[in-house]
Amino acid sequence: MSAFLKTAKAVQAAGPRPVPKYRLVFGIDATMSREHSWDVATGVQGAMFEAAAEAGGLDVQLVFFRGFRECKSSAWHDDGRALATTMAKVGCRAGNTQVCRVLSHALKEAGRGPVRALVYVGDAFEEDPDRAGHLAGQLGVLRVPVFCFHEGRHPAPRRVFEEIARLSGGGYFPFDSGSPERVRDLFAAIGAYAAGGMAALTGQGASKLAGAKAVRAAIEGPRRT
Repeated sequence: MSAFLKTAKAVQAAGPRPVPKYRLVFGIDATMSREHSWDVATGVQGAMFEAAAEAGGLDVQLVFFRGFRECKSSAWHDDGRALATTMAKVGCRAGNTQVCRVLSHALKEAGRGPVRALVYVGDAFEEDPDRAGHLAGQLGVLRVPVFCFHEGRHPAPRRVFEEIARLSGGGYFPFDSGSPERVRDLFAAIGAYAAGGMAALTGQGASKLAGAKAVRAAIEGPRRT
């Protein structure tokens, strides 16, 4: 007990945890349609931490939605294993998409401290596209690029995800459950960018990141407003 009280006093004296310099919000659609490919995102997210560690480190927060108006966020994690453990506890449930709530959450976090990127993984969009575009534009003003990973190639959600990426200064990447290595490479490049900026995608170490060229091209691409 004395040891516990000593530790508690030390934590209290240290004050609140400072806002980290490098942060990334990881948003995921956890509705029922994505149940079969949930393991893809869970399995490859560690690549973000691996690449980010070499570029200076990264804190990642999971945000997911599912069911009836359920949208939750996790604590900030600084290693892939902790985030994978959190994701493993999340089960998919039927419901409509809540992408705008994920975008709004990222805006709030950006107001609390610097957020270097938002990674979003989903397959559908069932909301007001104009509202999503407005929120994406606000993130763009704050220099928080959104990298949309679109499972499948359905044209309606694709147009919205492409606009979210364009307005925020991020990128759009289609994928399927059979391409985990490509997703892993892109996650690694985004993790490096979030921790080290463009220098991490153009420096000597970028040669180890297979997705660096694609992510760099997305960020540097023209933004038509």
